[in-house]
Amino acid sequence: MKIQDIQAIVSLLATPKKIAIIPHRNPDGDAMGSTLALYHFLTKNNHQATVISPNEFPDFLAWLPGSETVQIFEKNKENCTCILEQADIVFTLDFNAFHRVGEMEKVLEVLNTIFIMIDHHQKPDDYATYMYSDTSFGSTCEMIYNFISLLDKKDQIDKTIGTCIYTGILTDSGSFRFPNTTGNTHRIVAELIDLGVENTAIPNLLFDNSSYHRLQLLGKALQNLKVIPEYKTSYTTLTQEELNSFNYVKGDTEGIVNYGLSIKGIQFTAIFIENADENIIKISFRSQGEFDVNEFARTYFNGGGHRNAAGGKSEISMEETIQKFEKIVHNLTI
Repeated sequence: MKIQDIQAIVSLLATPKKIAIIPHRNPDGDAMGSTLALYHFLTKNNHQATVISPNEFPDFLAWLPGSETVQIFEKNKENCTCILEQADIVFTLDFNAFHRVGEMEKVLEVLNTIFIMIDHHQKPDDYATYMYSDTSFGSTCEMIYNFISLLDKKDQIDKTIGTCIYTGILTDSGSFRFPNTTGNTHRIVAELIDLGVENTAIPNLLFDNSSYHRLQLLGKALQNLKVIPEYKTSYTTLTQEELNSFNYVKGDTEGIVNYGLSIKGIQFTAIFIENADENIIKISFRSQGEFDVNEFARTYFNGGGHRNAAGGKSEISMEETIQKFEKIVHNLTI
């Protein structure tokens, strides 16, 4: 981040402001962790801060400190629009293009306010007044830690802020297994633990808190798993009917895609999830090594993300989507 941008932001935040903080639609641990960490930091500095999520966040993140204050745009569009229109500053975290917020995009596009982007995805759109964009980071939460440090306020990071930051680092690093996990990542985590962040309790809250129906759904996804060994590829599917039969709630499919990479010799995997309400197939891609799923998602499935973790969508049927995917894979070198 440019030093003049840091100085400008320090000046902006020198007096109390009305500030809105936005994660992407279908927020994950990094999106919620980063927005809530920033919320607690700004509140501590006498700003009137509000986190506005485009839609509901998963229940397994509802324990995060401050989650009860989060406004849901889809549930209260009028009030959330009013907050956005009155905001002196709007922070957009863990996304870099307005289309990632769904219906809220129409509101953001016409706002006459200061936007500050903090994000680690590729190819950011040019909407932000101040941009902290760096793909070398494994999580936006790690960037929030750096952002607070750049403002010379690192001493204000306490257990509450640290808990939110730790959650995003843990989830977006694949429990510290993904390539962007650096020595500095672990040094930050060590500092957070020294602040009292409960590093043994948080993984339990995130990963060992499943409902019986979620485990059944996982079983069905594993049952549906297909392997294409000659192309080092696997994939699985979940139809709307299958989701309904296991009482699906938001967050139940989180992490299922990663099981496809646990098969010996597999370098590329995907999960295709039918969403009848939006009439799309939602897709998550994961890879190991050098295969770039961000480029794959952008090229073939109107998506994007990171080299080893990306998402996309398809507006044709599940059967047609799978046929398309298999045809593409057969022409790849993985």
